Amino acid sequence: MREIIDEILPHYISRLPFAIATVTRTWSSAPRPVGAAMAVTQNGEAIGSVSGGCVEGAVHEAALEVLKTGIPQLVSYGVSDDNAFSVGLTCGGTIELFIQLIDPQSFADFTDVVEAISLKKAIAVATLISGAEGIGRRIVLTPDSSTGSLGNPGLDEAVLEGARGLLSQGTTKTLKVGPQGERRVDDLAIFVESFSPPPHMIVFGAIDFAAAVARIGKFMGYFVTVCDARPLFATKRRFPDADEVIIDWPHRYLPKASVDERTVICVLTHDPKFDVPVLEIALRSKAGYIGAMGSRRTHHDRLERLREIGMTDAEINRLRSPIGLDIGARTPEETAVSIAAEIISDIVGGSNQPLREGTEPIHRRSLASEEEPAPKVS
Repeated sequence: MREIIDEILPHYISRLPFAIATVTRTWSSAPRPVGAAMAVTQNGEAIGSVSGGCVEGAVHEAALEVLKTGIPQLVSYGVSDDNAFSVGLTCGGTIELFIQLIDPQSFADFTDVVEAISLKKAIAVATLISGAEGIGRRIVLTPDSSTGSLGNPGLDEAVLEGARGLLSQGTTKTLKVGPQGERRVDDLAIFVESFSPPPHMIVFGAIDFAAAVARIGKFMGYFVTVCDARPLFATKRRFPDADEVIIDWPHRYLPKASVDERTVICVLTHDPKFDVPVLEIALRSKAGYIGAMGSRRTHHDRLERLREIGMTDAEINRLRSPIGLDIGARTPEETAVSIAAEIISDIVGGSNQPLREGTEPIHRRSLASEEEPAPKVS
């Protein structure tokens, strides 16, 4: 929903109902990720996409029905459907969507959610999507508060605990619990849509390669910081795509920065007096990806220097150096693509092989467990 929030907010403010279809689970090579959303307004306008064009027509019809009746729907489309080609899902996979009516009466906290997203504050919406009466009930929650109920205190308590865990990780997922919140029971499905602040990409070194990395980092959805101790080079004019440009020594800035498991750190200085001190801090942080630029000779010299200051093999093995995947990159822009590819591969778990040579599903990130079959679709 984050992607279409600016377009649907005026409808809400004008008290004009609309329906939102949200991808709640995917199996195999579904074309759009969980959380992708499409809104349908009263005049039939479609905003956003849930399948890259595959099933938009069928979802549009279902959304118009929800707008007419006000009754939420949980629908699935996939290759097991005899009518798969008629709804357009020819690329394989299965997607499950929850379609609900949104207006001031049905979702009074909607503006609070929008405001939190715009201010980059963590907020989540947990919605009951199947398995009980009261489908469409929701809880809006932050790390330390909540409003709404799914029906009973036991269920609310269990969902809040699980949803806050997902919110802390920035993860959107469908939870399965019992009617009273029982664990290891899957009678109810609750879709938890997390809106966390964007993950942080920190780029050290105000060089031309850093400008390209900042540009592609912004394109990937990161909050991008460029840091360099040289005010002559660390300027907003040279890095217009960065969210912030910091003039400071890297090893002084990093301890003050917000770093978590989603943080990406790219050290592009390839100068020992800059990169070794900051890498010592980075490799002992929670950052999910740490890469450093340099030739293979620079890399081996860097490893020796890191060992000399007491870094362990386990810490050093976290370092991606020389940074990026070998795609034959030469220009700053090509190098940025190489670095971005390695970041994605590290986070999602790619094989780094050409897709034509693989046998695994192309889209690896799915909220369905390996043991859980895709739903039957009619």
